[in-house]
Parts: sequence; structure tokens; C-alpha cells
Amino acid sequence: MTRTVLRKPGVGRTIGVVGDVYRFLATGEETDGKYALFEGIIPPGGGPPPHVHSREEEGFYVLEGEITFTINGERIVATAGMFANMPVGTPHTFRNESTQPARMLVSVAPAGLEEMFFAVGVPLPEGAQTAPPPTKEEIEKLLALAPNYGIEIRLPGHG
Repeated sequence: MTRTVLRKPGVGRTIGVVGDVYRFLATGEETDGKYALFEGIIPPGGGPPPHVHSREEEGFYVLEGEITFTINGERIVATAGMFANMPVGTPHTFRNESTQPARMLVSVAPAGLEEMFFAVGVPLPEGAQTAPPPTKEEIEKLLALAPNYGIEIRLPGHG
């Protein structure tokens, strides 16, 4: 059942996923599955491998810093105030190629992707700004679980 959600700054379930920090502002459990919204703190060099979602649209709003998106093979450097939406089936990735952490809001609609983050990630204390570096086990877990969530990861040299 959908209910009102109010999160104070720094509050919300916080997960480290392959070195990035995600703080969940609204989950599918709270929005009746309509969408999930989370804050991402992406350290220099951080970001996921190229991938395609078969279930959800994904939106990114850059709050601080700089994120380089690659969308359908085109590189776009996004700075604070820029927004990008990836329709279902759009090959994309993002990376922080700068020397400073970047912060962005990420939305997925419908919800569900957050469950993969909870399954793969490392719980962090609320307010955490950094995550431990990814381990080989964490990366392998992500690669193994992604297809269960309708995500095709496109590693270089793999398809």
C-alpha cells in the first residue's frame, strides 16, 4: 500500500554497490511498485559496466560533480542540473571520470531494481558518503544476479 514517505537529509537505507553509495529515498514497497528513487554518490572512477534494462526506465539527475554517460555508444558529460532518461532497452553506462565524487538522483519506474541493489550491495550506515572498493565476489554476485532483474550486462569482449 502506498504511504507518505518523508526522509530527512542523510536518512534512508544506504547500500554500497561495487564501490558506489546508494541511499534509498523511496522503494517499490513504499510506492506500490510504481517507482523507486535513490541518491547515488559515485566516487572518481565509479559507475556500473555497460548494461541494458528490459523492465524499467531509468532517470538520472546530476546534483553535484560530473558524470560521463555513454548512451547508445555516444558519450555525454553531464554536470550539475542535467537530466538523462534511459528508455527500456537503451544500452547505457555512466562513469565518474573526474577527480571529485559526484552525486545524483536516480529513478526507476516501475520499481524493483532496488531489490537487486539490496541483494548485491553492502549495508552502510545512514549518512555514509563512501563505500568499500568492490571485491571480486561482489562483482561476480552482481553479474550472476543481474539477469534475474531483467538486466543484461555488456562487458567488453562478452557479447
